[in-house]
Amino acid sequence: MLVLNGPNLNLLGTREPEIYGSATLRQVENQCRRWGQELGLAVTTAHSNHEGELIEQLHHSMNRYGGVVFNPGAFAHYSYALHDAIKAIALPVVEIHISDISKREEWRRRSVIAPACVATISGEGVDGYRTALAILADQA
Repeated sequence: MLVLNGPNLNLLGTREPEIYGSATLRQVENQCRRWGQELGLAVTTAHSNHEGELIEQLHHSMNRYGGVVFNPGAFAHYSYALHDAIKAIALPVVEIHISDISKREEWRRRSVIAPACVATISGEGVDGYRTALAILADQA
């Protein structure tokens, strides 16, 4: 499985810890690999702050991975290009948000990529990544 993180998630641990927690991106990625092992999954991680690179990562996931856990960051709220890339790869993609986007600013409450995903996890903190991996393990 691929765990793909989008913009500003490289600042986890220092960016608004009251919202996103104290774990760094490296710690989250390491934990995802451990959770993957527990679930019988091999997990690869990737990050980019650039929309086009995230699209490339999604395209490259075809025929490589059984599914994708994707935290698109703020791109979730307006990137129809990411929505289309998810639809195009025909892999199960679980959207993950560390914070509960339904309780955030008005513009964060709607995800345009959610309809292309098999599930959306929001508000579970970094444990949401484990939930997302479990969903993909059940589908594998």
